[in-house]
Order: sequence, then structure tokens, then C-alpha cells
Amino acid sequence: MKAWIEKFRMRRLTLTFAILATLSAGILIGSVLAHGVDGKEAKVDSSDARPLQVPNPVNLSTSFTQIAKQVGPAVVNINTVSIPHTGRTRFHDRMQAPEDQGPDDGDQDQGPDQGQGPNQGNGNQGMQDFFNHFFGFGGPQGPEGEVPDGGERQALGSGFIVDSRGYIITNNHVVDKADKINVRLTTDPEGDPGHPATVVGTDKATDIAVLKINVDHPLPTVKLGNSDGAQIGDWVVAIGSPFGLNQTVTAGIISSEHRSIQPGVSGEFQHFIQTDAAINPGNSGGPLLNMNGQVIGMNTAIYTQSAGNEGIGFAMPSNTVAEVYNQLISPAHKVVRGSIGISFLSNVSSAVGRVYGFKNGVIISSVQPGFSAAKAGLKPGDIIVSIDGRQLKDCDDLITDIANRKPGTKATIGYIRNGQHQTTTVTIANREDMLAAMNTGQPSGNTNETQPNGTTKLGMSVSNIPPQLAAKAGISGGVIVRSIRPGSFADGLQGLAPGEVILQMNRQPIANVEQFQEMASKLKSGDDVVFLVIDPQRPQGGNSYIGGTLP
Repeated sequence: MKAWIEKFRMRRLTLTFAILATLSAGILIGSVLAHGVDGKEAKVDSSDARPLQVPNPVNLSTSFTQIAKQVGPAVVNINTVSIPHTGRTRFHDRMQAPEDQGPDDGDQDQGPDQGQGPNQGNGNQGMQDFFNHFFGFGGPQGPEGEVPDGGERQALGSGFIVDSRGYIITNNHVVDKADKINVRLTTDPEGDPGHPATVVGTDKATDIAVLKINVDHPLPTVKLGNSDGAQIGDWVVAIGSPFGLNQTVTAGIISSEHRSIQPGVSGEFQHFIQTDAAINPGNSGGPLLNMNGQVIGMNTAIYTQSAGNEGIGFAMPSNTVAEVYNQLISPAHKVVRGSIGISFLSNVSSAVGRVYGFKNGVIISSVQPGFSAAKAGLKPGDIIVSIDGRQLKDCDDLITDIANRKPGTKATIGYIRNGQHQTTTVTIANREDMLAAMNTGQPSGNTNETQPNGTTKLGMSVSNIPPQLAAKAGISGGVIVRSIRPGSFADGLQGLAPGEVILQMNRQPIANVEQFQEMASKLKSGDDVVFLVIDPQRPQGGNSYIGGTLP
């Protein structure tokens, strides 16, 4: 057998050499024919050859071309620089994404307020986890361009002009924690850093930010479309600056609608348009356009395992973008959402509805003591089926309806308890205040919150630590951060977030809110402010020193 194999191998080698020899001979003969026997080129009569002529340009414009020319001038490139601050290391350690997180994690307990326990209330952490997983952020090769040695961190993104006076919409994660923001217009010279931009307002729940640049002439703007008219299969065009390559145009179709990819509280207001138009890091904040050249979405993320495009991108619908924008340009520069203080189970089986006697509704899984729903008499197990007489479709319908109501207004809730239809009236609360209160374990409206002068200077509100939380964390004294105003001094401190406990200010121990308020009232512009901070949910992580200089 071994001899036969060796004989077969030798025959294959012989055949191979024969083929190569034949090819070599053919090449040699061809060479002789082309160059002649003496190696010189043969004389060929080419008098009958006609010269090539370049034709006049022909306009083969398509809808894609027209859209690119029409919208391109209103799409901008955004460059940001973040300078490291004290406490950044601990901040990034806490923001690492789980290794096994995906878009479909099964049923999740969620609600318009909190719904997943006190550790899930940090919207910024949820969004960072989301982008680490879906956009491949976090490494030296990522679109944020983080310098490995801990130096300045640079980021690239896109945006689009919606007001000729210089108002621009982009993603919050493009400008979040940035110390410098520059916007480059299509008319700016190559190499020009662009125009300094200021943040008008941000909304982390939808990852939307509004910027403003000062110009001495009207700017081109995009046309807004109605995202409710978008359908699966529609052609769409994306324009942006992937990897810093300005004015890159890609096309695809809408592959899905109302896509929820971040489970729980962090994804309550994120219902994306899914597209296969090529979107890459740097496209964030750019427009997604329909074939009329209207913006129907803002490119926000991609599902990727390589930090590059794999054919699944997500855009925030234009209707949501417009609603948030209108609130961010208001005098308050913030988005205010309503809440009633419940959590519930989403995506329940249809069998549950049949057993409990309802087709469309939301089963309450928990009611926060002292909050609106509890005061109205709602209990776990109640099934909310209507609001002000309008039948609910699903959990998202409930969240949207309540969130869009102004705090202080009232709503009539229709619900089923033990098979009996009942109604009650609830007072809508401020969702942000309620989330902060739930994180601290205190009902909203407590009397321990800081007074306006401290909030104005530092940009945050604090309260005394609930005894049970202090005992759990093993600390005494200090104040807990309830909320942080976007764009404020506190908002610019890396590592400071609602739920953190401030133990000291400028090396002075803080016993309670009154002492904190007194110390804050003495601060003035140019003063250094350093906080000793601990996370009461993870006291084993140790203390952090977080500080900056008051503007």
C-alpha cells in the first residue's frame, strides 16, 4: 500500500511539471511572436486605429445623488476632546459592559419609573454599557479614540443642522463629558478645526443632544420627516463621518421598526428604526433620510462584534428627536417626563391575559411606597387597562402616555382587580425626581433636599442618607446625590452620579444636608472643589476623590 501511494505521488509530480513546462513553452512562443526573434517589437501598421475620445458629461443623477447634494451641506462633523479628571479611572471601571449581554434578554421587569431595583437607575451607566456592547466602544481602536496612556480622549461624530442660526442635533454619547467641542461645516477649509460649540441641552434617556455654534450667516438645514410613515422595506440614506471621513453617503433599507435593544429602564424611550445602510463609528448623530430627502431618524448605534458595520444599524425616530429637541431648547433646557411610581412585567405570555381576563393591559409587579400610584390605591397584581378612558395597547403605550404628561396633572387609571373593573385618579410626578428618590430609598418631596443656592452653584441636589442605606454601606454622615443638572459643574465631574454619597468637601467631613449647604454657599468662582465620594451600593470599591474648579 505504501509503495502504491508513493507511485501515485510521483505521477502527480510528473503531471504538474508537464503542465508547467507546457505553460512555459506557450509563454515563450507568445513572447517571440510579440517581440520578434531578435527581441525587438514587431512593426505594426496602426494607421487604422481611432483615438479614444472622452464624451461630454452625462447627468445620470439618481434620487440618491439628489439627496446627497441636497442634504450634505447640512450634515456636520463633530470633534470632541475630554481631558482626564480625578476619579476617571473608577468611573470607567464601573462602566464596563457585561460580556454576555444581548438585545434579546427575555422578559424584563420594567416601568415608567424604575422597575429593576436601585442599582439600575443610573441612565448614564446603562447607555455606556449599551454602546460598549453595540458600538464596540471602550478600546484604543474605538471611535472615541481614547489614548491608551490616559492622555486626552478624542471622539468623532456627526450631526445635522436643524436651525439656520446654528442649532445642531447629535447623539449625547458623542459630546458627553467633553471639555471641548468643535463643529466642522462642509464649507470650512480642510484642516480647519471648525466652530466652537456649546451644549444647549442633553437627554441621556434617548441619547440626544442639542449644540449651538455662532455664525454670521444663515446655515443650510435639513428637512424633518415623519418617522411614523416609515415602513419596513423603504429605501433610506445615511450621511455622516465614519472614522472621520466627512460626507460619506450610504444606502440601504429599513429592516425593522420599533426595535428595543436595551432591556429595562435604560431602554424605555429607545425604540429604534433598524436599517442595513452601512453605519460605522463616527456616523453617530448623523441623519437617516427617506427618498424625499427628509430626516426620519438619527443614526445612533450598530450591532457589531468588531466595531465595524455588520449590516444592522439603529436610528432614533425623527418624531422622538423633534419632541426631545423642542424641550431641550426651552428655557429649562431639559426633558421633563411624568411617572406614577410602579414597575411591571413586560412581554407577558398571552396565556396570562386569558387567565386573568384581559387582552391588552399591564400587570403591576410592584408599587413604590409613598409614590403616586400607592397614594391612589394601586397594588401589585392590579392590571392597568386604560388611561383617561383610552384603552392601553401594551407596556410601551403606558410608558409613553405617562411620560408625556406634565408633573402635577392628574390622570384616571382604569384597572382590573380580582376580575372587577375599577378606576382611580393618580397625580403625575416628575420622573427624574422619582428615580432619584427611589435610588435613595426616600419618597419624593422630602424636606432634606438642598436649597436653590447650593443647586445653582454646584448643579446638583442632595439629601440626607436614609438610615437603612447608611447601615448597609457601613457609613455615617455624608449626603447622597439625588440629581445633577445637565451642563453644570457637577455634570462635568467624571465619576459623580446620582446615588453616590459625598463624605467630604475640600477635606471637611459632611454630616448632613445643612452642613453641605452652608459649605456650598461659601464657594465662589475660581475655587477648587474636591469631594470624597463612595458608592453605597458597592462600598467595597473604596473611596474616590473627585474635583474641579468652579467656573
